[in-house]
Parts: sequence; structure tokens; C-alpha cells
Amino acid sequence: MALSQNSPPPRHIAIIMDGNGRWAKQRGLPRTAGHAAGAEAFRRIANYCRTLGVEYLTVYAFSTENWKRSPDEVDALMKLFRRYTKTCIRTARDNNMKVRVLGDPTALADDLQESLKKLVESSKDNTGLNFQIAINYGSRDEIVRAIRKVAADCVDGQLKPEEITEERFSGYLDTAEVPDPDLLIRTSGEQRLSNYLLWQLAYTEFYFTEVPWPAFTKEELAKAIEKYNKRDRRYGGVKEE
Repeated sequence: MALSQNSPPPRHIAIIMDGNGRWAKQRGLPRTAGHAAGAEAFRRIANYCRTLGVEYLTVYAFSTENWKRSPDEVDALMKLFRRYTKTCIRTARDNNMKVRVLGDPTALADDLQESLKKLVESSKDNTGLNFQIAINYGSRDEIVRAIRKVAADCVDGQLKPEEITEERFSGYLDTAEVPDPDLLIRTSGEQRLSNYLLWQLAYTEFYFTEVPWPAFTKEELAKAIEKYNKRDRRYGGVKEE
């Protein structure tokens, strides 16, 4: 299914890339094989988003809760992130892609923290697709960290309580300077947010699919965008007849 000319892409797409483990289990493969296939799916979808003219793409790579998984799986994921961050520096340069990291990186290994810093720094002046990767990210954690920053600025006299607005508070979040998502896609059948972008998704359109992330194709993304463009986004208002 190709995207029709009358179906422009959303400005900002956020994705919960779910189903790597289930995809692997269905094929008798280890969960790590599912994560590797998921990484390939991400490259495929990111390239398609860039081709379509999507301005912002945000993906949920590793949550604050994912540390509860087996040590072997966590270790495999961290190795995958290490490989990705190294190759992504070249990919970002070649494709004019600006990368931001959402989440608290301090729990990550020092070498991975350094690689992520290099990736962000080397791509900061790029003007193409804005790519946000959420790693060691949890929305409640993000909001708590933002509240601490607000409180510190109030104590220091840099901010008055009456000056705190929704817009001002948004500037303290990891997604500062990034517009809220227009479309959220979650793969593999689950229909929950899993502590992802709770503040930012207030008026986002949701699209859930049974397709596991490694099997999510350009055609599946086109379906999601077609569905999105049939929605009536009123932001709490009433459409005049």
C-alpha cells in the first residue's frame, strides 16, 4: 500500500516498537534475534519517514522498567545500542539527521553515554529529520526530573510560581523544542502507553496494530498514516456544522 497524494504525513510520529521478543519466539529464535530484526525495521521505517517528509520521529528504545529483564537480554540490548550509536553518527551526517536523546543517561555504561553525547553533538546542526531516541526513559521519571529543575529555579529566584505555565513547564522536559507527536503507533497488539510521553501525548492520535515491530513495513506505516488522516482532530473543541 503506497501513501496517496491526498494523505500527507504527520509532522511528528512517535512509535512504541513492541513485539521483538514475540516475533522471535514465533520463529523459534532467541529474543536477541528479535531485537536485531527490530533494529533493521527501525532503519527501514526511519528512511521511509525521511522520504515522506516527516519532520520528527521519536522511538521508545529502552524504558526505565526494561532493566527488570534478564541480564542476558539487557546486555544484548546494550551491545545493540553501542553498535547503533557508532553507525548512526555516519548515518546522521549522510542524511542530514538531527539526533536527540530522551531519558536519563546516567544509568548507562560510561562508554555508551559518551557515544550518545558524540552522536547528539555531531548532529546538532543538521536540518533534516529530527530523530529522538528514548533510552532509559520513563515519562514519570522525566516529569519528576523536570519538576526538580523547576523547583531549583524557583529556589534560586530565576522563576516565580505564578510564571509556571504549560508551555514553560514543557521547556523543562526532555522534549523541549520538540513539538508534541501528532500520531502514536504501537505495534504487536498491546493498547497502552507503558509510561511513554504521557505529557506530550495529550492530543495525539493513537494507532494500534497487531503486527510485531520486526514485521512492520513501509506499507504498514502508510496504513497508519491513512488512518490518521481520516481522524477529526478537534483538540477538545466542537466542530462547527
